[in-house]
Amino acid sequence: MENAKPAPITKGPQDGENLSVVGDTYRILITGKETGGAFAAIDMLIPPGGGPGPHSHASFQESFYVIDGEIEVKSEAGTYTAKKGAFVSIPKGGIVHCFKNKTDQVAHLLCVVVPSGLEGFFEEIGRPVAIGSFLPPPPMDEGAMKKILPIVEKYGQKLFPPDYLG
Repeated sequence: MENAKPAPITKGPQDGENLSVVGDTYRILITGKETGGAFAAIDMLIPPGGGPGPHSHASFQESFYVIDGEIEVKSEAGTYTAKKGAFVSIPKGGIVHCFKNKTDQVAHLLCVVVPSGLEGFFEEIGRPVAIGSFLPPPPMDEGAMKKILPIVEKYGQKLFPPDYLG
């Protein structure tokens, strides 16, 4: 009997779960369930002023390719402006980092995480949203922080104050 080979996984331009996460819109392209935990890929739209605050994760590598627009990437190692065509990779180990769209145009990123898992975090905290639309970021008051911290920790991450990286 011949061994069955897995078929390619394909997603059309409208396929995948679309989620509002911290005011950004993320489309889950492929999950760890589909890759045996090897990686996940997320298509990210970051509106002007958008992007996650300072955070870290020691157990997975997070890489971004800037499809369009630009983002400012800050870390404990410095600041880098990633413009269209740029690539940024946050290695395993837990360096504190964040990124922000400081322009008046939407930034479009492809994010790949190795191994997978971050997409589960986005699925748990995100709210369904239409492709290309944005919801306002949820308020991060004391009550919201109490609710989100156990979820953040469940996915191997740590949050830091907004001004942590200056």
